Amino acid sequence: MVRRTTRLATALRLLAAFLLGTVSVVALAPAASAEVREGIGHRTSPGQSWGDRDRDHDWVGSYVVGGKQVFCVSFALKAPDSGEAYKPGDELLTKWGGRLPADVAANISYLLLRYGDTKNPDEAAALAHLLHSWTAAPRTPADLDPGKPFTEIGYDVDFQFGKLPQGARQAVQRLRADAEANRGPWTATLTAPEQEQIIGSPADWTLTVLNAEGEGVPGVPVTLAVADAELDGEQTVTTGDDGTATLRVTATGERPKVTGTLSAPAERPYVQDPVTADTQRVVSTGGEQELVTEATGTARTAPGTVRVAKVDADTGDGIAGVPLRLTAKDRTSPALGQDDQPLVGEDGKPAVVTTEGRDGTATVDNLRTPQEICVVEVSPPSGYDDAFDPADPPSACGTVRPGETLVLTVANVPNEVPRTIPAGEPDRVAQSATTWSAPTEALAGMGVLAVAAAGLAGWLVRRRHHHRS
Repeated sequence: MVRRTTRLATALRLLAAFLLGTVSVVALAPAASAEVREGIGHRTSPGQSWGDRDRDHDWVGSYVVGGKQVFCVSFALKAPDSGEAYKPGDELLTKWGGRLPADVAANISYLLLRYGDTKNPDEAAALAHLLHSWTAAPRTPADLDPGKPFTEIGYDVDFQFGKLPQGARQAVQRLRADAEANRGPWTATLTAPEQEQIIGSPADWTLTVLNAEGEGVPGVPVTLAVADAELDGEQTVTTGDDGTATLRVTATGERPKVTGTLSAPAERPYVQDPVTADTQRVVSTGGEQELVTEATGTARTAPGTVRVAKVDADTGDGIAGVPLRLTAKDRTSPALGQDDQPLVGEDGKPAVVTTEGRDGTATVDNLRTPQEICVVEVSPPSGYDDAFDPADPPSACGTVRPGETLVLTVANVPNEVPRTIPAGEPDRVAQSATTWSAPTEALAGMGVLAVAAAGLAGWLVRRRHHHRS
């Protein structure tokens, strides 16, 4: 009875070992001594014979190990009779202990990355079939001898493919083509706008993911982080059909920076953790690597505007035609434009603007912000020169801020109107330099009056002489 029980237990262990030997490895590392059960995939009948035993079915799909979906291999050893077990960090080899060709290794890593979490039974079965086709295909017909034990039997690729459901067979072709087209190594690139950004305004940044052939890889999720900036949208973007994604980034500082992090297929799959499950080895691998790309742009505050008005100090009326020099706060050096270049005239001195119109204003746009701006009068307008001091000309200053208009007003005191004033002696009067003359019409009127007065006087004389006679 004991002998029969021992034989039964041995047979069950061998059966479980082969089931695990029909699928490949995952990117997720389960805990040691984890429970192993079938996950997503298909049971196919009949099973492939080994150890001179016929089997009812094979399981082609994923496993659940420690609560996580994985694709496993269970060689127990790196190669038959090698006596050496897998250790974390080891490169995944074929069942025969050989190194995987570079393209096959890249295909495995890509498929584990892109389909390792699939919930589609056809995709899971297709992935398992491809992994075994690449890692345990027979080297010679002898490797398919049904008398060989599970540690030495090869994977009968054509036999296993023929048993798959139609959907799974189609998925095999699709996944193989996808791996050939998009396997790694990938490159990821973030590109900031060529033009300098305006702080507070969004601009487009570009993220690109390319495969080994330099073609865009679609459907790649990328997690974003920013500094001196804000994202317009989610923290994760996904590349489009051309392998690119457009990011709307609003700069909040002068050095906006965007960092993208994504999972990419590793050049080769590596063992993360060989896990003991009953008497078998479930080896989980790393089919992915982390790629980080970043870009830093430049930004500055929005430009500002200064509007200067030249007015009469008494009436507040505008004065046109007055030249004003635009300077920094020291009233000597030039102000700066949005491009940080000094605003100077042909003479190399701070630029001059001239007021115009009934309101006597002048406007200067596209100024660097924030900065303190002064306008200094160059020469006085006619009628306002008495109060003008060349050593301390009229001026006004203020700070121009991002996106705002600074209004500055420079007032001029008009000259006093000349008038006759006492000169200091009772019999002497000082006259102003201003000459006075009567209008022509007034003089003509006075002539008429003089003629009329003369006529009236003559009439009175004649009348008086008549009475005397």
